[in-house]
Amino acid sequence: MATRDGGFDWRRIVFGDESLPDPDYPLEHVPKDERKGLVSLSAVLLGLVFFAGTMWAGAEVSAAMGFQEMLSAMVVGHIILGGYVALLCAISARAGLTTVLLARYSFGQIGAKWADLLLGGTQVGWFGVTIPMVAVPTATYLGLESAAMLSGLIVVWGLMHMLTAYFGYDGMEKLSYIAVPFLVIVGVLSIVLALGDAGGIDGLLSQVGGGEMSFGLAVTIVVGTFISAGTQAPNWARFAINSRVAFWAGLIAFLVGNSFLFLSGAVGGAVYDVTPSGDLYEVLVAQGLATVGLIALILNIWTTNDNAAYAFSVAGAEAFDFDRKRPFVIVGCFVGIGLALAGADSLLLPWLELLGQYVPPLGAIIIVDFLLCWRGAIPRMSDVRFTSIRWTSIIAYVAGCLVAVLTAGSVLPGLTVAAPLPGIAALNGMIAAAVVHVVGYYALEKPGLLPAHEIPEDADRV
Repeated sequence: MATRDGGFDWRRIVFGDESLPDPDYPLEHVPKDERKGLVSLSAVLLGLVFFAGTMWAGAEVSAAMGFQEMLSAMVVGHIILGGYVALLCAISARAGLTTVLLARYSFGQIGAKWADLLLGGTQVGWFGVTIPMVAVPTATYLGLESAAMLSGLIVVWGLMHMLTAYFGYDGMEKLSYIAVPFLVIVGVLSIVLALGDAGGIDGLLSQVGGGEMSFGLAVTIVVGTFISAGTQAPNWARFAINSRVAFWAGLIAFLVGNSFLFLSGAVGGAVYDVTPSGDLYEVLVAQGLATVGLIALILNIWTTNDNAAYAFSVAGAEAFDFDRKRPFVIVGCFVGIGLALAGADSLLLPWLELLGQYVPPLGAIIIVDFLLCWRGAIPRMSDVRFTSIRWTSIIAYVAGCLVAVLTAGSVLPGLTVAAPLPGIAALNGMIAAAVVHVVGYYALEKPGLLPAHEIPEDADRV
């Protein structure tokens, strides 16, 4: 992009055309004439959930529990995940807002900054964790396995993942239209071949796990595979033409699509002796499909990572109240590339476990706040004088996280506590946060004991 006198226009590259609005509306309600249909939104969300790490998680859970027990944990976990995300998608389509902008209503002007840090920060980390998943197999396939070449490939793939996020929803949509059908075909083919090599379904069901994983922890990992990204599904679902389309797109992606990937990983991990277990590329190599496997892996990681980059860019825009997302795409991607070079990919499963504890309470608060406190109709942001902090939501979030930690028995990797509460950490955390928020709202905020937003009587509601 050059200036009229032939110079290099770096501001336009970083910020976009500042004479035009950002086409992704990072700080606004998405206008009705910019909305998308079910096919477009489902393609983008399926591109988000088609992620090799989900396959790894499926293989790890199956190896620990056995195939039949894994199926039970998978069904329960994905019902929780799919229902949770579908509700968030419907809410975002009604409001036309990103997750972090919805958090302004639930947590306040300053309280929402925690959502920016939690959701944006986890996605930067996710970006760094996932780049080596495609860089290492690319290096192996091309025979470029020196440390210098691997680092170079990490940088190259990180920049490629940044590219489609830089162009926003339209860039991700075009990539997803190519990637999603290809990945579905390859996934089905791989499962069919694996079943043949395993001696049919009976051979799979006879697999016995090591017994080192509880049912509750398994469900937490299932939910954790995409709970952070699912909480940010509103970033794309806000473009849906209506709430019904957004709900079904969320359910298709996070119940059906994510289950398909999790099951694929479990099947591949059970049948083939590959490292890491369930790895998409290694399983397809074992099936004699190395080139197809590399292409599938490239598309698999790319469609997830550009969504991660987009997510932390809109979180950055909200955090700094800046109406352009592109600077945050660029900065966040370079931070993620640095994390990848530092070896962050070794933290995948602990990362998933923690996401399953600390992210769900935030989304649960947004859901109950919209449905019960706002009764499905929030005022436009321009009409609201937001209070700095909605303490009912902050207290509810802390309570939800505490319950999740006491259920899982894990605070941070390597730091554990007694787990006196039975059940599933993600679900317990969501229920606790929702209950505390609703009770606090009606007992403390509505009577005026705690501060609330100032909203004019004639405020336009969406």
